[in-house]
Amino acid sequence: MIIIKKIKILSAITLALSLSQVAVADTTLKIGAWLPPTHVQNDIVWPTWANWVEEATQGRVKIKMEYGLGNPKTMFDLVEDGAIDASFGYHGSVPGRFKLTQAIELPLLGTNAEAASVAHWRVFNKYFAKSDEHEGLEVLTLFTHGPGQMHLAQPINSLGDLKSKKVRLGGGVQSEVGKRMGVTAVGAPAPKVYEIMQQGVVDGIFMPTGEQKTLRLNEVTKNLVVLPGGMYLGSFAMFISPDFMDRISKEDRAAIRAVSGEKLAVLAGAAWDKADELGLQAAKDVDVDVTIVKPGDTMANEFIELAKGMDEEWFELVKEFDVDAPAALAEIREIARNYKPAQ
Repeated sequence: MIIIKKIKILSAITLALSLSQVAVADTTLKIGAWLPPTHVQNDIVWPTWANWVEEATQGRVKIKMEYGLGNPKTMFDLVEDGAIDASFGYHGSVPGRFKLTQAIELPLLGTNAEAASVAHWRVFNKYFAKSDEHEGLEVLTLFTHGPGQMHLAQPINSLGDLKSKKVRLGGGVQSEVGKRMGVTAVGAPAPKVYEIMQQGVVDGIFMPTGEQKTLRLNEVTKNLVVLPGGMYLGSFAMFISPDFMDRISKEDRAAIRAVSGEKLAVLAGAAWDKADELGLQAAKDVDVDVTIVKPGDTMANEFIELAKGMDEEWFELVKEFDVDAPAALAEIREIARNYKPAQ
């Protein structure tokens, strides 16, 4: 009789331990990353948000980062399929899927990433979310990188000098910019840009100035052309698995959402803006040989002419959606250009 009781007690303990292990597994949020650990997104944005989540859930949800997951376009699928619980992705890396989000990327917005990110998130919720372009995912926030600039092997005197040059383009609106310039587009994920520039596979790369430091482009580019306001912005989403959210308590779901949204958009945009400042400084480093070119009015006016009609092309692209596209774009620009950071 005593033996039977001991067996029952041991079984109960084993079951309790198993349930405890499941609970721990359910509260460990696995975030997949495709940029280096030192990149601003992985060094600043995710860790800060992780601290917010752990504090908001009183430690019930903990974050685990998984690095080196490859191409950014696979992140959407990895979260949808349950291989990881959350990630971030560049909308332009999945051609044809994300059309509405291109509104924030259109040229001549003239603001930094923080202002653009806030506008992106607000207009997404008001106009675009109902179209469910992120089907299968819960969007934590949207944000942008800073103004895209030209990282080149050789100097240019006009935009016409780029015709037929091989340029790495990441998709989205920057692909249309490259097309209008007459460049030969080369596709490559962001973690590979150093390698393809170093090997001479491409003549240039369109990216924000922050990548002079974070992706070490200051080691492999000789010329950084900084157009006023840049050429475009890049649209990103940070997202989480609905299945993961279903596994945690209603209280913890609300806590995660409370530290996401616009609060997270501000964090991400400001962090990427700071990275741009540091990237520009890295290009000025005495130990590197990067010529920083701030073009005069001639090249700036060339770009303004080049960008004409792109708004109308986007309106045509998204006419399949039940969205007032001109109103959405006008509101993005109004919010971003009038944005004042919180003190």
